[in-house]
Amino acid sequence: MVSDVFDKLEQELRRGVVVLAVLSQLRELRYGYELRQSLAGRGLTIEEGTLYPLLRRLESQGVLSSEWRTADGKPRRYYVLNPEGQALFERLTSSWHGLNTAMGHLLESETTP
Repeated sequence: MVSDVFDKLEQELRRGVVVLAVLSQLRELRYGYELRQSLAGRGLTIEEGTLYPLLRRLESQGVLSSEWRTADGKPRRYYVLNPEGQALFERLTSSWHGLNTAMGHLLESETTP
């Protein structure tokens, strides 16, 4: 029972973090597999079934630009932050730092006698 609760709550925590993580790696042009590898290399594994719908959603929300490129005969869709996406990334990063600081203080107060 506790394990089920943990799994659900951890998934909720990850959901918001994934968006910021993806945006952080799209300051330069990347295609999906390359993006997944970059995130995994930095400790955040994202399933294809999560990443590709997220990329399409972010593009439809107007924060990513994409283009098809053919390299080695394989067409790949590359994504990058557009100016609106860059502004969003900066705002979310600032918010993340503020939340992280607040949570640090809250969690420290719980462990300090």
